[in-house]
Amino acid sequence: MKILVTGAAGFIGSHTAEFFAAEGHEVYGVDNFSTYYSPKLKELNKNDIEAAGVHLVKADLTEDLQKKLPDAFDYIFHFAAQPGISATTSLDEYVGNNIFATQNLLDWTKVACPSLKLFVNIATSSIYGKEATLPETALPKPISFYGSTKLAAEQLVLGEQRTGKINACSLRLYSVYGPRERPEKLYTKLIKSIYDQTEFPLFEGSEKHSRSFTYVGDIVKGMAAVIGKEQKINGEIINIGSDVEYTTQQGIELIEKIIGLKAKLKITPPRPGDQLRTTALIDKARKLLDYNPETAFEEGLKKQVDWYREKFL
Repeated sequence: MKILVTGAAGFIGSHTAEFFAAEGHEVYGVDNFSTYYSPKLKELNKNDIEAAGVHLVKADLTEDLQKKLPDAFDYIFHFAAQPGISATTSLDEYVGNNIFATQNLLDWTKVACPSLKLFVNIATSSIYGKEATLPETALPKPISFYGSTKLAAEQLVLGEQRTGKINACSLRLYSVYGPRERPEKLYTKLIKSIYDQTEFPLFEGSEKHSRSFTYVGDIVKGMAAVIGKEQKINGEIINIGSDVEYTTQQGIELIEKIIGLKAKLKITPPRPGDQLRTTALIDKARKLLDYNPETAFEEGLKKQVDWYREKFL
């Protein structure tokens, strides 16, 4: 198959592109190397996926994609987005990178990929709101610019599907962790602070927040499971995550155990827009995709610590 992965130098996109290349598919990735976090970190991912055989194109999805990308893809996995719920990121950036970029990609897809089998939109549990413990049929109640604009992007994709222009589905991901996790995310940030013996800022009350942390390798298996099932999942929204919950405090304690050092926690004011609890209801994914996350939480965290040691110590 010929597969396009957007956001391919990022955390989950890089793992997905690398996986499909290892399976023998012709894989192209596109990434704009945003300065949301250090592009040098994305360069590490770039080197890894290109070594695996991925053709990586540096481009922004708001550009003229006919000048940037080849055509005639069989599958498109759309990871690229403005991530996170940072108070320093403007609404314009979320709208531009999540809404306008998605529509531009869709417009290009309809022209450049007439035989596309499936457009896979990568969405987020942030669409549900404070309590992301719901089935796919629940009314979305996002509480952040990120969640709201990712919901809009999802509906742009499914709108094209509902009018018969493309086959598409949307996969809502839950609290992914593992090697290559973004530097502002919990575990990479925590691991770095422990090795550097610097203070780790912990949002007040967040130690009690509950998450269905999902190892990135299990997420990639969910991505791979859509291949060949386009008729079954066309038009569907599917939760992809783990149905086992851990608190932030439990995660911190496991990282301390793996590394053998204590974190220096510094309590900071609560973060607006943060979710109190997420647990993925994955009955639909199990039924439609035979999806079953298998990686134990401590095992996945150990792999993430090993990756950090290899790349940064």
